[in-house]
Amino acid sequence: MDKTFTFLGDRLRGLPMPELRKDPIVGRWVIIATDRAKRPVAPKNEQLAGGSQFCPFCEGHETNTPLEILAYRDRGSGRNEKGWRVRVVPNKFPALQIEGDQQKRGEGIYDRMNGIGAHEVIIECPFHEITMANLAEDNIREVLWVYRDRLVDLKKDPRLVYGMVFKNVGAAAGASLEHTHSQLIVTPIVPINVWEEMSGSLEFFNYRGRCIYCDMIHQELGTEKRVVLDMPNFVAFAPYASRFPFETWILPKNHSSHYENIQKNEVDELGTVLKTILMKLETGLDKPAYNYIIHTSAFDTQLLPHYHWHIEVIPRLTRVAGFEWGTGFYINPVPPEQAAAFLKETEVDPAAGTQKR
Repeated sequence: MDKTFTFLGDRLRGLPMPELRKDPIVGRWVIIATDRAKRPVAPKNEQLAGGSQFCPFCEGHETNTPLEILAYRDRGSGRNEKGWRVRVVPNKFPALQIEGDQQKRGEGIYDRMNGIGAHEVIIECPFHEITMANLAEDNIREVLWVYRDRLVDLKKDPRLVYGMVFKNVGAAAGASLEHTHSQLIVTPIVPINVWEEMSGSLEFFNYRGRCIYCDMIHQELGTEKRVVLDMPNFVAFAPYASRFPFETWILPKNHSSHYENIQKNEVDELGTVLKTILMKLETGLDKPAYNYIIHTSAFDTQLLPHYHWHIEVIPRLTRVAGFEWGTGFYINPVPPEQAAAFLKETEVDPAAGTQKR
């Protein structure tokens, strides 16, 4: 536990449930979730819980997690028992909770509502592996299918509007447990970053009549200066205005606005693409901390001609400091052209170095 949170002690138990509060100036919503202060926090030397310590995510420790929501299992195995390959459980320290009503209300000029949503953990394998890049391609494909299955299911709840799948690897990226896992947080509003992305895409579409992401794919494949990996259905490249060194985006070549509409042949290829990109980053950059995030459309929208789902992979090689926080500018010391060339030349074998039970 972080010393600051430990010192505050019982004072952090003031809210009975998470709460969403809106910044009236820029329209940003903030989640106030006191239970998050109780989660494991990596100490200053950035070592994560795991290794020789007890790991609640390993097979055989199912009773040490909340009851599972979904699991891909071997035939004959039972819920919350051994025999699973990928497992989904509620986050023990949720940012948002599924029970209750929104109860939108005002307080003078301020807006707030109850923190209704979902916060789930996707445990990506039963053995204690600390990097997704070491998982078999079939294992990664099942993880990608789990993402789809959970989004499809949660989309049925009319209270929920947006689902974001993300992965934190390493303490510098926000991870608190080292066993490879990812998370899904579903919110009752569209986050401001996503709203800005979708609004910018719509503005381009209204002006040009085309999807800006489709145009981006066409241009990047045409110049090849920033392309890291070119596959039949997917392309990975360093974005032209990369915010961070070695930032890499993965996009489907065929236009699609919602990740949950992904098809089996696409998942088969995406498993290889994601594993390859992660292996290149770990091999070329000496296993950096990183985040990846699936950017997709809101639940309450139909197929959108202007928006294109994609995955952003962001190595945490630099720190965001005062200038970035104060201005919204990012300082990237590595040109994306050089980053892409370096990663493209980093040779890896996605079929090698995999672990199996």
